[in-house]
Amino acid sequence: MAVQTVPTKGNLLATKKSLELSRTGFELLDRKRNILIREMMALIDRAASIQDKIDTTYAQAYKALQMANIASGICYEVSRTVPVENGLNVAFRSVMGVEIPMVSLAEHNDPIPYGLSSTNSMMDRAYERFNEVKRLTAELAEVENSVYRLADAIKKTQKRANALKNIMIPRFEETVKFITDALEEKDREEFSRLKVIKSQKTAKSQKNA
Repeated sequence: MAVQTVPTKGNLLATKKSLELSRTGFELLDRKRNILIREMMALIDRAASIQDKIDTTYAQAYKALQMANIASGICYEVSRTVPVENGLNVAFRSVMGVEIPMVSLAEHNDPIPYGLSSTNSMMDRAYERFNEVKRLTAELAEVENSVYRLADAIKKTQKRANALKNIMIPRFEETVKFITDALEEKDREEFSRLKVIKSQKTAKSQKNA
């Protein structure tokens, strides 16, 4: 790029401006990347915590279901009374321009959907534990999707920052140096030329005198 650039003061000013903008852009991208990384690491820790809760709650739910089956027989008919969940809501929030999902389940105050005469407290506990798993699963889906989106944004931001740092900024710096050196050399040549002309005029004046 430096070789193809005409060494003029106008091009020097334009290149210096581009260099300054590139440096500013790199600083902003680097700051954005750091913020996104911090956000992602916090979500990864949260995802691990939620997964632990899901594993524990699943174990409690299946244990309660097993006890209910032992006490009341196979609970297939009871399972058919549980309604299908249709209260899932998804909204979005922005983190440094990255759209992050917010998943929520509508609160239900409905009574237990099956009859109490043919069931026991273990069935109630299993129902409550599986409901909790459903809520935790929605929360985990939100967090994991957010992590994927942030990781993708970090990758793209890093790529752009690297392009500025390793390609554009060095190229502009090289061009600034090339133009500066060319202009300085031109000034030296002009100074030498003027000095020769002055010497010639002085010699001519002395000769005429």
